[in-house]
Amino acid sequence: MLNIISKLYIFVLRLFGINIGKKVRIWPLAFFSKGQNKGIKGIIEIGNRCEISQGVVLKSYGGKIKINENTFLGEYVIFYGHGGIEVGSNTLIAMHTCIVSSNHSVPNQSKLIRDQNDLILPVKIGDDVWIGAGVKILGGVTIGNGCVIGAGSVVTKNLPPYSIAMGIPAKVVSYRNE
Repeated sequence: MLNIISKLYIFVLRLFGINIGKKVRIWPLAFFSKGQNKGIKGIIEIGNRCEISQGVVLKSYGGKIKINENTFLGEYVIFYGHGGIEVGSNTLIAMHTCIVSSNHSVPNQSKLIRDQNDLILPVKIGDDVWIGAGVKILGGVTIGNGCVIGAGSVVTKNLPPYSIAMGIPAKVVSYRNE
C-alpha cells in the first residue's frame, strides 16, 4: 500500500515541478515547497533511490535543494533552502535534523528584522555522511565526504572529510579509520 501511495504522491509532485529520480520512496505527510524569493522560483531535485520519511519538510524559498542519489532523510527532517542546500550521495540524515541555508541581517535597529535583507549562506554536505538525530546545521557550512556528526550537535563551521564531530558547537573529536 505504501508503494502505491508513494508513487501517486511522486506523480503529483512532478506535476508541480519537483524533479524526482527513479526508485524514490516518499512517505506520507512529507511536504515540499519550491516557493520564491524576489520573483525567483525555487528548485527541488531528488536523485535516484532516495527515501524521504514522513514529516520531512523541504522548502527552497527561491533557492535550490539538491539531494543526490541513495540518500535517506529520517522523520521530520527540515531543509530551509533559501541559500541553497546540496546533499551528496549515500548520505544518512537522521530524524529531527534541521538545515538552514540563510540568516537574517540585523544591523539596522530602526527597521524590522523581517524587512531587512537575508544573508544567503549555502550548505554543502558530501557523500557518505551520517548525520545523527536532532542535529542543527547552520548556513555557510561545508561538511566533507565521509563525516559523522553526533546526535544533538550544532554545526556552525566546516568539517573536514572523514571527521567525527559532536557537541554545541560541533567540534572534531576523531577521524574515521583511526
